[in-house]
Amino acid sequence: MATHNLLLLPGDGIGPEVMGEVKRVVDFFNKRGPDKFTTEDALVGGSCYDAHGVSITDATMDKAKAADAVIFGAVGGPKWDKVPYEARPEAGLLRLRKDLALYANLRPAVTYPALAEASSLKRELVEGLDIMILRELTGGVYFGEPKTITDLGNGQKRAVDTQVYDTYEIERIGRVAFELARKRRNKVTSMEKRNVMKSGVLWNEVITALHAREFKDVELEHQLADSGGMQLVRNPKQFDVIVTDNLFGDMLSDIAAMLTGSLGMLASASLGEVDPKTKRRKALYEPVHGSAPDIAGKGIANPIAMIASFGMALRYSFDRGKEADMIDKAIAAALDKGLRTADIAAPGAKSVGTADMGSAIIVELEAMA
Repeated sequence: MATHNLLLLPGDGIGPEVMGEVKRVVDFFNKRGPDKFTTEDALVGGSCYDAHGVSITDATMDKAKAADAVIFGAVGGPKWDKVPYEARPEAGLLRLRKDLALYANLRPAVTYPALAEASSLKRELVEGLDIMILRELTGGVYFGEPKTITDLGNGQKRAVDTQVYDTYEIERIGRVAFELARKRRNKVTSMEKRNVMKSGVLWNEVITALHAREFKDVELEHQLADSGGMQLVRNPKQFDVIVTDNLFGDMLSDIAAMLTGSLGMLASASLGEVDPKTKRRKALYEPVHGSAPDIAGKGIANPIAMIASFGMALRYSFDRGKEADMIDKAIAAALDKGLRTADIAAPGAKSVGTADMGSAIIVELEAMA
């Protein structure tokens, strides 16, 4: 029996509400065994700024580095729009990604059978959809330097963000993509903008060379990122694993969210390198949705993406694939019985709240156990 230490960072808005449902799922698995999970809560984002004047404290960063996995809710909201840029709520998440070296962001887009009608697209385009968007997370324009706003005088300013990638950064995310594809449908689509960006030229060259050198058995195709976004809404099931940079990955994964019916349905995992000694890797798991301050405190948020994110932790951090499958099946079963939160309910249909959806998923878990 192994014991795993989880750092829970609920954050802002609906973050604490959906994290509450994860705690109930953790309690279920603690009672079931064989593994046990210890949890500790800490502040991040706007709530941390209100308490400490920063978006994440050094003490919380130390806890994140020591944890077996970090489970993250959401940060931000209009309340903190005017705080200093370096203390904005999102800076806490960016620091976690950077300091933990979480370079590989896995964002699965899966359409549950019961929710095919909730997608913006026709049922036949999304029914059975199961794709993985792999986003490079610690490089690119979000972290590149220089990053400045310069006063030019005469009421004019100039803003600069720098897109930077080194060969090793592209190789390591590419290697994750090919290894994932080998366990799925054996196809990788690499997306960049080599027609207008030098970083795209290098990205294409490095991915092509890596494929030829180590992964000839995997099908590889290249698409321009803007064309890829169009293909995602035209024929999404053509894809298996999509690998792309930080900026394009951010955009494309949100497009994929609507294929599944709602941002409230998408989980994600952010992974670091495997430690050669411990064989473990730093990891953070979070729903793709934001803090949704407009519905915070109303008890109507969709907890599925948050619960599914814990399922990804079971799969990728703790090698508990069976338990991760249980969570996926429990979510599908609850949806099959007609339960819907407001974001995925048909117009005029009755919806359930956050806690009711969490309870329904736990009932299905107990039935399987």
